[in-house]
Amino acid sequence: MTAADGAWEVLAAPGLVTLQDAGRVGLAHLGVPRAGPLDAPAAALARRLVGGRDDDAVLEVTLAGVTLRAGRARWVAVTGAPCAVQVDGRAVAHGAAVRVPRGAVLTLGPVDAGVRSYLAVGGGWDVAPVLGSRSTDTLAWVGPPRVGPGTLLPVGRDDAAPVALDVVGRARRGPLRVVPGPRVDRFAPGTWERLCATAYVVGDAADRVGLRLLGEPLERVDERELASEGTVLGAVQVPPDGRPVVLLADHPVTGGYPVVAVVRRDDLAVCAQLRPGDAVRFTVS
Repeated sequence: MTAADGAWEVLAAPGLVTLQDAGRVGLAHLGVPRAGPLDAPAAALARRLVGGRDDDAVLEVTLAGVTLRAGRARWVAVTGAPCAVQVDGRAVAHGAAVRVPRGAVLTLGPVDAGVRSYLAVGGGWDVAPVLGSRSTDTLAWVGPPRVGPGTLLPVGRDDAAPVALDVVGRARRGPLRVVPGPRVDRFAPGTWERLCATAYVVGDAADRVGLRLLGEPLERVDERELASEGTVLGAVQVPPDGRPVVLLADHPVTGGYPVVAVVRRDDLAVCAQLRPGDAVRFTVS
């Protein structure tokens, strides 16, 4: 595939940019994470705006933006973290379908708030799937490689008419709703209540694998080592320092730290847009 074949060329990608579709489902027993977009509602909205399918691949753009040259005219939509969007230097709408002519340069600037923006294109980004998915897993780097300058992104043949939406969905705000995890008994009495009463902040170790939180440590009363066991999306595990880690889309499928709680799937989009230093609280689901 070359630019002459209609592929879009990435001109600049100063931060992490990856391809994400619905994810690599059903392979956890082989040690393969699911991946997929961290802010699933934002990615789904971008697809809908350009008339795409539920499993079309989108670009997940982290913090610093991306610039591409259109190899073929297409409808595009940018959702998620707000950022300036331009076509050949002209400002266009965020959260709406925009037509990009062949040869034009599309630019997503750095985000104004949050962390991750999503770029959908009519027909989807038609890269070759790996193990049944076009998602990039950043833990083991399974899937398409990281998107960078010079990357050529083919687009699908379908370019449906954009879809008019009356309401642009927004991620839920507020505390993360949790249910008790399977290892609450490994912690001191009252730990569940203390987890939901403590004000945490996101630490510097925040990526697609998980969010490490800073705050009052949770006290373990059973220090016996756990056998490696399966972990789920949204699990709140507690390493030896007592500070919780919320596992996100690229998390390992097994772990040895006790899981004290699990974040509701509907609230994981909140985690996708949290930056280091942002406040985090938990509440009983």
